Amino acid sequence: MSEQVQEKLVKGRPDHFWDALEAGDRLQSPGITVTDAHLVQWAGLTGDWVSLHLDEEYAAQTPFGQRIGHGPLTLSVGLGLMTQTGYFTNVIAWLGLDSVRAVKPVFIGDTIHVEATVSQSRETSNPAAGLWTIDYTVVKQDGTTVMTFSSSFLIKRR
Repeated sequence: MSEQVQEKLVKGRPDHFWDALEAGDRLQSPGITVTDAHLVQWAGLTGDWVSLHLDEEYAAQTPFGQRIGHGPLTLSVGLGLMTQTGYFTNVIAWLGLDSVRAVKPVFIGDTIHVEATVSQSRETSNPAAGLWTIDYTVVKQDGTTVMTFSSSFLIKRR
């Protein structure tokens, strides 16, 4: 082995800053298949023990004919799936949600992913931070939109 051993750079998640995205950029997340465990764990975590999500007999009598995922679960999973794109390593603050709409139900066994568009990318009065507003569309395996919302973040600037 050579006496001059070169140290290799450890590679990890990309280090994206505010300037990595601009208005009009589009992102797509990986997907996840929603399972019974997601519904039960969400109910346990949040205390949202609504029969529509957890009681097969009750849910069978509803217009959906079966249990459906909690709306806030779908929203949270959508936010989480987008973090897997690597663009959220330098978040300073999450500023909130706007225009949340549950369009269609998510059933156990549906695979969902997010298709998103940066609707706003602007400087702020803080020279260390920029703002992104991202419009999320949560889509299931057949192309059906199940939820839409916008979310804003303060992101570190270089």
